[in-house]
Amino acid sequence: MAGGFVSQTPGVRNYNYKLTPKVFVTCFIGAFGGLIFGYDLGISGGVTSMEPFLEKFFPYVYKKMKSAHENEYCRFDSQLLTLFTSSLYVAALISSLFASTVTRVFGRKWSMFLGGFTFFIGSAFNGFAQNIAMLLIGRILLGFGVGFANQSVPVYLSEMAPPNLRGAFNNGFQVAIIFGIVVATIINYFTAQMKGNIGWRISLGLACVPSVMIMIGALILPDTPNSLIERGYTDEAKQMLQSIRGTDEVEEEFQDLVDASEESKQVKHPWKNILLPRYRPQLIMTCFIPFFQQLTGINVITFYAPVLFQTLGFGSKASLLSAMVTGIIELLCTFVSVFTVDRFGRRVLFLQGGIQMLISQIAIGAMIGVKFGVAGTGNIGKSDANLIVALICIYVAGFAWSWGPLGWLVPSEISPLEIRSAAQAINVAVNMFFTFLVAQLFLTMLCHMKFGLFFFFAVFVFIMTIFIYLMLPETKNVPIEEMNKVWKAHWFWGRFIPDEAVGIGAAEMQQKSV
Repeated sequence: MAGGFVSQTPGVRNYNYKLTPKVFVTCFIGAFGGLIFGYDLGISGGVTSMEPFLEKFFPYVYKKMKSAHENEYCRFDSQLLTLFTSSLYVAALISSLFASTVTRVFGRKWSMFLGGFTFFIGSAFNGFAQNIAMLLIGRILLGFGVGFANQSVPVYLSEMAPPNLRGAFNNGFQVAIIFGIVVATIINYFTAQMKGNIGWRISLGLACVPSVMIMIGALILPDTPNSLIERGYTDEAKQMLQSIRGTDEVEEEFQDLVDASEESKQVKHPWKNILLPRYRPQLIMTCFIPFFQQLTGINVITFYAPVLFQTLGFGSKASLLSAMVTGIIELLCTFVSVFTVDRFGRRVLFLQGGIQMLISQIAIGAMIGVKFGVAGTGNIGKSDANLIVALICIYVAGFAWSWGPLGWLVPSEISPLEIRSAAQAINVAVNMFFTFLVAQLFLTMLCHMKFGLFFFFAVFVFIMTIFIYLMLPETKNVPIEEMNKVWKAHWFWGRFIPDEAVGIGAAEMQQKSV
């Protein structure tokens, strides 16, 4: 397929390229890095609703769950139970900061491999766990794996993909996350019906499968031209660029990459330099986008879907089945983003998805409030329960084609090379920190805020939709090393971008001198 595109930003160059089988295969394999994150998101909520697991490790919660007089909102409220889920995200936060250095010094692929390896060890600890200590050690190791994979994979995909398809290829990471969630919920559905302590062990132990897939994938993947240039392999980088672009005429893009690398080498302290005013747009976005992504409330559904559905009166089997349905809906709707993000742009999907999530969250909160009130007592009929599931599916669909994939895509594509690894580390760290807070506090917040919790998240959805409308410029079809021109053209961010950051590149200067 012939390349070329028309950018909406004046002065942005067009490169020559074709969509080659090599770039498709490498991005497909690279996206496997999202499987471990997705599998854990889907598996942990289901496991924490399994009675044998609760009886062995959390007997207090098990007794509360069996109590006929327990407030429905507070049935699963336990800080120790939520620590099982949320401890992973603290570890992921910490490891993402170290992963920045590994990704920059050794390349994107080895950071992915290390993530898969530590996740494999963590899955073994959890599958054979005999006590809370083994569970938490396993969760911490899983978290280190997630931190490394989430830091390196989006950057790898953004650097390998051609500019006009960067959104679609990068969204493969989110597709892999959701696919992992769906597989995990299906596994939970069947293992929950096993007798004894074997079901939850199989669910947790099978996390080794996606980790092995990532390790094998990382070993056979090539590194990106950006990373090769950054580490001094200039000739190999040019050959790689020609290979993935399907043409020998890559001088203009290659020169831009070399210029970006030379500029990045002048930055000795990326963690310090990212605080400079010229990087203010990237810093703000890499902090606020993951912050808002988690405050959509999506992980309330992802982590605790089976627990939430049981709270709403579903049986154990029905809860897992409902969680499976919402996961499949999320997977299918993520493909909507894959096929539309480079055609309609990031802003349209962000705004439409935000409005859809806002309306559905308000409706869910209102229905739960009517049925259970503040006291948390009452019953919900089959038709009303099905309506709540439908509203949750509408909410999940809105997230799946907007804040889900774009929350990883946009931060990974907006930063220049000299701060890219640091910016992505901040993106992952902020994401994991607020993922931890939501995971740790959700059951307590549900107990105390009742149905108002859904209105709480709806307020943030409203704020973040306004934020995107005012502050995020359109980045579709813009080469990753030309992104400064987008910020320079923005009504607010333009004041922070110095003129030399959008000046004529070295290749153009040489052409003009001739």
